[in-house]
Amino acid sequence: MYEEHLTFIQPENGEIKVWQYMDFTKLVSLLDSRRLYFTRADKLEDPFEGSWPRINVAARQFVGEDIPPRDREKLLEQMRHLGNINKHWPRHIAINCWHMSEYESAAMWRLYLKSDEGIAIQSTYTRLKKSLIDDEKIFLGKVQYIDYDSEHINPGNILSAFVHKRKSFRHEQEVRALVLKIPTGKGGVDFTLETIDHGLQIKVDIETLIERIYVAPSAPAQLAGLVKTVIARYGYSFEVVHSKLDQNPVF
Repeated sequence: MYEEHLTFIQPENGEIKVWQYMDFTKLVSLLDSRRLYFTRADKLEDPFEGSWPRINVAARQFVGEDIPPRDREKLLEQMRHLGNINKHWPRHIAINCWHMSEYESAAMWRLYLKSDEGIAIQSTYTRLKKSLIDDEKIFLGKVQYIDYDSEHINPGNILSAFVHKRKSFRHEQEVRALVLKIPTGKGGVDFTLETIDHGLQIKVDIETLIERIYVAPSAPAQLAGLVKTVIARYGYSFEVVHSKLDQNPVF
């Protein structure tokens, strides 16, 4: 179920549209399983997932002067090992990504489709939030884009690193849902334990999630008909729209 978390920033307008671009086969899988696939963070394409900016890393070398000398070295040693600890967290976090925009995106069609047989699920932020009905605790919020060489992230929570990305990805306008599976052993956190294989199948209320389905602008005309047939077979009646991004201009 969705759970509030101060680290996850919410959009001002909950009715803003969110989009997920995928191949037709993934739509069929979603309708059949009624589950969204959350990919393990270290399996995503960005190698910076879960990492911290240079300023945060440099700050680990400093300990307040009010710390007693006998405790200073111990604390500094702990801070030096923090980087090694942080490297493990992406293996225990799974993420599902959405594009937030009032309009469909030509760039997203190009980036995320492997063939002409592509579709986009169009929902709203509020619909997405309400659709998360899985027993897992799910956090949801906007990604913040920063300069990892000159800006910092609030270090108060390990999840902060997973809701920030480099400014080079700002075009994604990403909203992400996140599940944390802490590897708890007998003595506390044990990173030798595996909590996520490649990802997680998270149960959603399909009728709440999907507002309409867009067919890729480059898709053959019959794909829209096939999408309608498939969604009807699963007992749904979502509106299907063939994207007009490739239509000819009127001069």
